[in-house]
Amino acid sequence: MSSVVTTSLNDRVAFDLRGEGPAVIFVAGAGPWREIDPTTTETAELLAQKGCTTVVYDRPGRGESVADGPFTLDRELAALSSLIEHVGGTAVLCGHSSGCSISLLAAIRGLPVAGLALWEAPLAPPDSGAREWADELRALIAAGDNKAALTLYMKDMPPEILEMVASIPAMVPQAPTLQPDADSLVWAESAPLSELLADIRIPVLTMVGTTSYDDVMVPAAEMITAAIPGATWKRMPGAEHSWEPGPMADELARFASQSAR
Repeated sequence: MSSVVTTSLNDRVAFDLRGEGPAVIFVAGAGPWREIDPTTTETAELLAQKGCTTVVYDRPGRGESVADGPFTLDRELAALSSLIEHVGGTAVLCGHSSGCSISLLAAIRGLPVAGLALWEAPLAPPDSGAREWADELRALIAAGDNKAALTLYMKDMPPEILEMVASIPAMVPQAPTLQPDADSLVWAESAPLSELLADIRIPVLTMVGTTSYDDVMVPAAEMITAAIPGATWKRMPGAEHSWEPGPMADELARFASQSAR
């Protein structure tokens, strides 16, 4: 059965808690929640067996974290703050896709983040068009056109991927929860990363799958590494924007142990 925390903004956030040791909280990107994301759950289970506390949660408005919109970055950060407090007051954040930009923002906003493990952060240089795209998304959500909002968010994905995602029953109704993802990417484009991330002084590891969208993910990993003192990036087993649970659990166990020192 899920555990639940109530945030400072009165959202009830459902999560699974496993293991004992340095804490790792998995921050999903655009769309997924626990029920449709077995890869993250398997990774968390393996990582818990390696001596870590793991948290996999449904972001506000998704899955069992039932909530009404509008959905904002403040609500996302409040959820993370409550989860970090629940696991002892500090945690590594493992961001996936736009969960990376939410995790970076959490660190910049002063949440007690011990380290950042970032999987395929889709960040772009300043003024690459995220603001206009996010504003269009906001207008579609406000108009109640969730299907068009989902289509817009996934406009750069292959048509068969969009068709597959749209076929998941809850995905279209939950499209308003994509707004914080878009807004986090707007923040990440609001200035050079060397300015936005200059104050981060915790371990940061960015990972890119062996089969990846290299034209986006590799430059983003290089920008993050250049912007944060001591940050590194590496290739990891993975394809189609996802990781392989076994190698990822091994890497996160090492990283969490290092970040806890």
